[in-house]
Amino acid sequence: MRDAEEPEPPQYRAARLHRVLAEDARTAELGVQVTVRGQDVYLTGTVSSPGRREELDKVLRELEPEAKLHNDVRVVESGEPGEPEVLR
Repeated sequence: MRDAEEPEPPQYRAARLHRVLAEDARTAELGVQVTVRGQDVYLTGTVSSPGRREELDKVLRELEPEAKLHNDVRVVESGEPGEPEVLR
């Protein structure tokens, strides 16, 4: 068991934050990767809307307000399909 003063290893912290993003009802994102380097937290991946991207920030800031967050998550909006492709 870790001492209360001992910092959480980066890979454990990243896994914990990833789990929170997957389980929180506001985000429920499995396709977002979390990387931790010191106090910096990096998010990468894709979400379906700008609102979902903002919710990632909100959830992580509530959980770790002292962290420096780098949200590089891209928004890939999916709309109605266009015209079918005609092959000749």
